[in-house]
Amino acid sequence: MEIYEEGEMQYGGDLLQSSSNKLAYTAPTIAIVDDAHPFDLEAYTSGYSGRSAIDRLIHIISHAPSLASQALKRSLELLVEPNQRDVSLFQSILAAYTHTSETHSTDVPPFEALIPDQMPYFRWMEATSERNTEERTKLEVELKTYTNNMIKESIRLAHRDLAAFHRACGSFESSLRHYTKSREFSTTPAHMLEMCLSVLELLIEHRNYAHITTYVFKAESALDAAMAQASSGGNSGGGSTAKRNDAFKPTESKLSLSSALSLFHTRSYAKAAPKFLVPGTSSAWAGSLLHPGDSGIYGTLCALATMERAEVKRRYAAGDSALGEGEGMKDLVDAWLGSRFKNVIQLLDKHSTRFALDPLLAPHLTALTQALRSRALTLYFQPFSTIRLERMSAAFGWTLDETEREVVALIRRGEIAGRVDSSNKVLRARQRDERTVVYDRALRRGQEMERATERLLLRMRLQQADLVVRKAPVPAQE
Repeated sequence: MEIYEEGEMQYGGDLLQSSSNKLAYTAPTIAIVDDAHPFDLEAYTSGYSGRSAIDRLIHIISHAPSLASQALKRSLELLVEPNQRDVSLFQSILAAYTHTSETHSTDVPPFEALIPDQMPYFRWMEATSERNTEERTKLEVELKTYTNNMIKESIRLAHRDLAAFHRACGSFESSLRHYTKSREFSTTPAHMLEMCLSVLELLIEHRNYAHITTYVFKAESALDAAMAQASSGGNSGGGSTAKRNDAFKPTESKLSLSSALSLFHTRSYAKAAPKFLVPGTSSAWAGSLLHPGDSGIYGTLCALATMERAEVKRRYAAGDSALGEGEGMKDLVDAWLGSRFKNVIQLLDKHSTRFALDPLLAPHLTALTQALRSRALTLYFQPFSTIRLERMSAAFGWTLDETEREVVALIRRGEIAGRVDSSNKVLRARQRDERTVVYDRALRRGQEMERATERLLLRMRLQQADLVVRKAPVPAQE
């Protein structure tokens, strides 16, 4: 008989924060698309526009060979739209598809076979490059003219336009440089807030999360100043104050979403969940960066993986957050709150392809899924002192061996206080000896009283020996 007891092996930290469990952070390489794991490419990409849609299609090309041809055609359609100016995207699309085609040659036809006539795209690249050169020259001349004339507001606008131009062309460093340069010529909190929001959008678009916290802090300071300025300059009526506050809510939603994405990237899921669930985050940069349901998916998964069930139930009942928003999230939350854990596991598996083909969620999918499975097992076992593993297997839809492995892993991490009888396939909770607990408490109280008495006796002996430092008298003033 083999017994696994609590504390037999201690892991150096929480599952979501531990760096030793590297498998938990490995994104799936290939996503399966079939009847059990459906994925509608057209419906998925319809919620995005511009560069964000193309970036996600490139991710799909790399991770879903069965959809690579369809994703390639759709990405090329978006590439030649009039508002697209980044010619390097064509090389990114071509490189992603070529790699997938070479790796899965039997399922994915070569690029030349799918797109035999590539000349229209080369002509588009040439024409777009010429147009970009002319536009850049024009904007740089305007900036130089305004700089010579020392027109501060015009210089700020020129830097802003150049930053937007370089962003459209895919030049991240140049865009960031001009956005930050415009800060020197900002004269109002609104100007500073506009710059910070533009930089945050740029950082999120290029998935550079390291500097998001800095610009969120700057934006919050500028927002406070702008709100104070609006309050002091407006009317004193309560209705006008409410309207001014409503005018700043979209900005607050964008800052909350930016903070959530930064925390999400660092795997601080417990801190990211409340920020994802802030009302209004689903509409922040909707379409340009994220789908309206994306923040609901990220927030729901983080909440179920980290929050207590009572808190999840409270937020869900209130209905004022993004909890439960997004494809399949309402059913997932209902199953979780109803303790239908088998349905929870099935829903996670059903939507795993949708999650894996989201480039922001894919690196965290395994960690979040494992956390949800672990919390589900822990919640299921809480009311029991003894339970057979066959019953747990039936409740979760797993095999007996898989259930035993999951339970043993939780015991070793200290998440379940119990032990497994592998011979009889029984999980028993570790019972506390109440008599021992009372004795330990009484001994601790006795030791505390003994130390307090010794300190009191020492003070009395010092006073008897006149070893007391008295405060020096204050000399009288003449």
